[in-house]
Amino acid sequence: MNPERYSFSKKTVDYYFSASVKKLGGLADKKNAIVITDDNVFAAHKEKLKGWNVISLKPGEEYKIQATVDAVIDTLIEMQADRKTTLIGMGGGVITDLTGYVASIYMRGLNFGFVPTSLLAMVDASIGGKNGIDVGEYKNMVGVIRQPSFLLYDTSLLKTLPGHHWSDGFAEIIKHACIKDAKAFSILQKEDVSSIQKNEDLLALIIKRNALLKTKVVQKDEFEKGDRKLLNFGHTLGHAIETQYELSHGQAISLGMVYACRISEQVLGFSGTEKVAALLEQYGLPVAASFNMDKVLNILKMDKKRVSTHMNYILLDKIGKGVVYPIEMRNLEQTLKKLGSK
Repeated sequence: MNPERYSFSKKTVDYYFSASVKKLGGLADKKNAIVITDDNVFAAHKEKLKGWNVISLKPGEEYKIQATVDAVIDTLIEMQADRKTTLIGMGGGVITDLTGYVASIYMRGLNFGFVPTSLLAMVDASIGGKNGIDVGEYKNMVGVIRQPSFLLYDTSLLKTLPGHHWSDGFAEIIKHACIKDAKAFSILQKEDVSSIQKNEDLLALIIKRNALLKTKVVQKDEFEKGDRKLLNFGHTLGHAIETQYELSHGQAISLGMVYACRISEQVLGFSGTEKVAALLEQYGLPVAASFNMDKVLNILKMDKKRVSTHMNYILLDKIGKGVVYPIEMRNLEQTLKKLGSK
């Protein structure tokens, strides 16, 4: 099982594509490793985790908070985890975010790796070194950028994934296509969730293509000074909606992308909104919803992409080309309220 290696500022990360979780023992010593997962993943893959030290958490974004981190740290102390311990996050984006964050702060830093079990985590959440937690209504408000030692991709783990989680993953895949990969956009237009699920080779190809697209963006701009900001397409408004309503991450980001396309029409003359919306619907994602814009704007004001009186909003020049566009907060609020009333 030979890895593909990608170097970042302080770390080289080994990517094991089309691999098997059975090979995990070759990447970390069971005696000195602790797997952090959630109850759903643990129940679905208990046999695969036999012989491993496991911490299983309650599933859901609502548990991606400091109280969970404190509980995990207490358990690590009880398990006598030390600086030679490797933490392995096996789960979706919540678990990889939490595991990377705990590994970064416990004893000032442990070795860690990820086994993503959701499509969203495979193509986005586990890649790039962003680890952290939510604080109240504010998503990912606290965290660090620190790379894992390895990423192990076992697509067989996706067989237990509920249907709506597939759509969540495709929200990020469509995001990548919109900002950087027009060819992938065309490929996705010819398929749908069901056809890709049935074609293991195509699924593996899509996962690898998206994982490497994000990896290469992060390599050039690990600490989000420039191009990495493009990966936030749909996330500015999307995160604000997600914290206020019972929406999954993918559903919220889908709505955020549609709004970003509409702003792109007004600011950049973008003409592909209908194509983007049609593709999102094709993959089971929402493109319209009623929500309290004032409530959402209050959350938006604390977005990390805001700089003083401006928001660095991610817009589309054309499909396959995203741009970072600074918009005055006052103008952004007026534009969003106008769009929201339509």
